[in-house]
Amino acid sequence: MSVEMTRARFEELVASSLDLLPPEFARAMDNVVVLVEDRNPSDPSLLGLYTGIALTRRTTDYGGVMPDQIFIYREAILDICSDEEDVVEEVAITVIHEIAHHFGIDDDRLHELGWG
Repeated sequence: MSVEMTRARFEELVASSLDLLPPEFARAMDNVVVLVEDRNPSDPSLLGLYTGIALTRRTTDYGGVMPDQIFIYREAILDICSDEEDVVEEVAITVIHEIAHHFGIDDDRLHELGWG
C-alpha cells in the first residue's frame, strides 16, 4: 500500500534533500533544475530521471542551452514506501542519485557506492 502525502509536503522533502548536499557540490551544480512530477509517462515505476549533459561531458561548445532536468516522481516513490520515514529516505536517495548523474556518475558506480 502506498503512502499518502500532499504534493507540498513531498516538495519540502525534495528541498530538504537538496539541502543535504555539501556546499561545494551545491555550488558546482550548473544549469540544472529539479522538478517534482507525479510519474514518468514512459515508465510509471521510475523514481527519478536526469536528462541533460553531465558536467563531465560539457565542452567549450556548451552554452545557450536549456537547463538539465532532474525529475523526482512523487507517486512512484509513494508507491514503494510504507510510511513517511521511508519516503524521507527514498526521496533523499533518489535526489542524490539523480544529482550524481549531473556530475557524470553512472548507475554502475552509484550501485557500488550504495546509492543505486
